[in-house]
Amino acid sequence: VQLQASGGGLVQAGGSLRLSCAASGRTFSTYVVGWFRQAPGKEREFVGAISWSGPITSYADSVKGRFTISRDNAKNTVYLQMNRLKPEDTAVYYCAADATSTYTSNRASRYSYWGQGTQVTVSS
Repeated sequence: VQLQASGGGLVQAGGSLRLSCAASGRTFSTYVVGWFRQAPGKEREFVGAISWSGPITSYADSVKGRFTISRDNAKNTVYLQMNRLKPEDTAVYYCAADATSTYTSNRASRYSYWGQGTQVTVSS
């Protein structure tokens, strides 16, 4: 499966963006999909993930209550709605898919398929 992340851009602090992760090649309605981000000079970190069953979502503490992940299996797309953005949210955001698990994971090694990343810049 190929993943394409989009929707990044420049936004002021307090603003919102919605990222999309579109899959092609095969349906990923039974895949766990995660979002990760990497800021300059920092390691890639977990943002959140959504299971295929339920679905159930999980989030990093730093984004809990501000970010929401949802999926539209008919469109083969997962969304990351980001509200009340902060300058520290600035990073390249990646979506990733795990075809073998039922539950979400915050470990990047669990995800076999990765998109190319989309830049999110939050100005103060």
